[in-house]
Amino acid sequence: MSDYALYKVNSKRDYHAFFSFPFTLYKNCPQWVPPITKEEKAIFNPTSNPVFENAEAKLFLVKKGKQVVGRMAAMINWIEVKEQGKTKVRFGWYDTIDDIEVSRLLLDAVTDWGKQNRLTYIEGPMGFSNMDKAGLLVQGYEYLNTMITWYHYPYQKQHLEMLGLVKQAEWVEFKIKIFKAEDAPEKVKKYADLIAKRYQLNSLEFSSRKELTPYVDKMFDLLNKTYDKLQSFVPIQPYQVAHYKKKYFSYIHPRFIKCVTDQSGKLIAFAITMPSFSKALKKANGSLYPFGFLHILRALKKNDRASFYLIGIDPAYQNKGVTAILFDAIQKMFNDQGITDVETNPELEENSAIQLMWKNYKHELHKRRRTYKKAIS
Repeated sequence: MSDYALYKVNSKRDYHAFFSFPFTLYKNCPQWVPPITKEEKAIFNPTSNPVFENAEAKLFLVKKGKQVVGRMAAMINWIEVKEQGKTKVRFGWYDTIDDIEVSRLLLDAVTDWGKQNRLTYIEGPMGFSNMDKAGLLVQGYEYLNTMITWYHYPYQKQHLEMLGLVKQAEWVEFKIKIFKAEDAPEKVKKYADLIAKRYQLNSLEFSSRKELTPYVDKMFDLLNKTYDKLQSFVPIQPYQVAHYKKKYFSYIHPRFIKCVTDQSGKLIAFAITMPSFSKALKKANGSLYPFGFLHILRALKKNDRASFYLIGIDPAYQNKGVTAILFDAIQKMFNDQGITDVETNPELEENSAIQLMWKNYKHELHKRRRTYKKAIS
């Protein structure tokens, strides 16, 4: 008889335990970057996350006595199911001790819920949509995770594979070395000027959030157009945009965002980069108060590392060299800000167009993430 028991999160105590468990599991792991607990809870709060207009979720814990030994979230995005025909249950927030029985109990709970809703397979780890974290870490355990990625122990991959889950999608991440201003490739600068003149394009710079605000909704529209053909994409709904603006706007440094417009002023490309918050979030340890926000502010103002967050390009301009304009502007900004090292956020391995962007820079593929799937029998 197992010493473990599965619980569906219903009480305030278990709800708190769900979000605090990783702080115990990864307490002695120097590579784990803790999220802000308040923001994590908001993801699963129907009053603060509009995704619940078209989705639902269940949270599960496994305990040994009173001690939590594993957690997992199960989600159904009904737009994905009904409009895209992907009859799946998503699972994420997958953290467990090194005992395959704990993983089995959690995955069985997700599978049972999928069966109740007449769905045909489970897939994860992932969130509600592409704006959430996704992918189990399968390479790069020695590196800090970024603000928008999860950290996992190597045994979690072993658990999923031993339990019959198979690879569905894979993401790659790169480390990029930024040239000094005097060493930046001249061909990139010349090519950027050539493309801008050929298509009559303009590069936009922002010095304040007020200047940036009129373009934010347009970026989300362009994001839907850019990624709608990728296998894991679920369109971002209009009522979700305000939520994501609120969630990420406090982390945005306007100078780190670059846009390109055509001769009529239409947005045709953008790149969102951010100072790296990994070290700041480790110091904050899950809370912005009383001092966590100070670490975030310092990271915004003084930092030699940055992260590529999102890049969007109108399909009509893809493969026309527009990324050179973005990169030329980003290179100059990074030099001005003292940024020397950049880490990309996860990109689907089949998204070769994005990965070609790093070809003129010294880069290294240093992390891989993977989602796994299994049929519901």
